[in-house]
Amino acid sequence: MAGMGLIYHSLPKAELHLHLEGSIQPEVLSAIAPQLTWEEIQEHYRFGDFCGFLQCFERVTRHLQAPEHYAQAARDLLARLERENVRYAEIIHSAGIVIWRKQDPVAVFQALREAIQNSPVQVGWIIDAVRQFGVDHAGQVAEFAASMAGQGVVAFGIGGDEARGPASQFAGVYRFARERGLRLTAHAGETTGPDSVWEALEIGAERIGHGIRSIDDPALVRRLAEREIPLEICLTSNVATGAVPSLGEHPLRRLFEAGVPVTLNTDDPAMFRTTLTAEYELAERVFGFTEAELRTIADNGFRYGFQSGQQV
Repeated sequence: MAGMGLIYHSLPKAELHLHLEGSIQPEVLSAIAPQLTWEEIQEHYRFGDFCGFLQCFERVTRHLQAPEHYAQAARDLLARLERENVRYAEIIHSAGIVIWRKQDPVAVFQALREAIQNSPVQVGWIIDAVRQFGVDHAGQVAEFAASMAGQGVVAFGIGGDEARGPASQFAGVYRFARERGLRLTAHAGETTGPDSVWEALEIGAERIGHGIRSIDDPALVRRLAEREIPLEICLTSNVATGAVPSLGEHPLRRLFEAGVPVTLNTDDPAMFRTTLTAEYELAERVFGFTEAELRTIADNGFRYGFQSGQQV
């Protein structure tokens, strides 16, 4: 097993579902917010369900009060990705929270760009709006994303609480983003049912973040397979937030065998205490994926990235 882990560590990988703010390791948060005790920092990462996770995400991001704080997070993340042999990453930046807190999203994003410019990891940015903040807020975030389209931003998406922000509400925002040349993704089918995925597809999402509840609807599974609509699967995340009752009940294998394009991702690696290599090892150990199958999944990360020409 140790040998297989070495294989997956050295395997060229792409990650398509990775939140910058959820990648902030406790030691990085300590550097950003030195007034916090270590116990207080640890408390920022404790949760028991999806709502608790969202609260943790909010607690951590509350300390990102200057562009340099975001830059610190980005530098650490890119160094970790490089060590994992991740060649390409589409990093989700919660610009919606920056705007919500009335910070300067342009200054923050420029700090992010400068922070990663010397990294060998190629990065595309996905600008994320918080769906429970409402449609008008999402529109502001989409306008910002469009203004940065020539500076590394490749896509627009919505995250947060699906139940409090159904995808159907954002049809106009997605139309605007598409008309401005942005690609489209959406968190869907993570904590709510397959209807959430259908809604995301109807408003134009080209990839689905999580999408695991698609398995409950055979017609939806066929649609995803036939139209090659990728699911950004995050195994450890789904267990940690309670999106699935246990790892053994995760539908990854069933989705893969149904022909749905899947990728493996860490989602919020600091909060879920995982790495991309660990996600590949879980897929092998728990679901019996062969090395050849996992290489196919790794290839999917490059194939379905929003920037063309990423195949290694």
